[in-house]
Amino acid sequence: MSSFNRVTLIGNLTRDPQVKHLPNSLVIAEFGLAMSRRFRTQGGEDREEVCFVDCTAFGKQAQVISEYARKGRQLFIEGRLKYDVWEDKSGHGKRSKLSVVIENFQFLGSREDAAKPPQRAETAELPWKSEQEQLKDKEARFQEADIPF
Repeated sequence: MSSFNRVTLIGNLTRDPQVKHLPNSLVIAEFGLAMSRRFRTQGGEDREEVCFVDCTAFGKQAQVISEYARKGRQLFIEGRLKYDVWEDKSGHGKRSKLSVVIENFQFLGSREDAAKPPQRAETAELPWKSEQEQLKDKEARFQEADIPF
């Protein structure tokens, strides 16, 4: 039996890439990517949920990403999931993390978009909604009753 491990994402960088150089001269760039999904609840309320993923690029791709990508820049990535397990340094047992190893990527948006400061979803104004509606949306996000498990 074979398996398939492929991820395709479009999102915005949550932080500037952190670059590491290994002793064998391999460059590694690590960064976070945020993807949001907008939906309407059964009660007719508009909601947004955000998913955060850690990503890692190697070699030439890591160099290009570290040179041109900054927090807030939109990126299209293709890659594979990687599951890491390690012992917690403070002795609290095993820790684990699921991340994406980038195999291909593409910058989205214009160069001017990359130079602009990022706009956070919580503070972005939605011109078709009144200020009062926007405040209600902020208060309604991420309530425990909305978690499906």
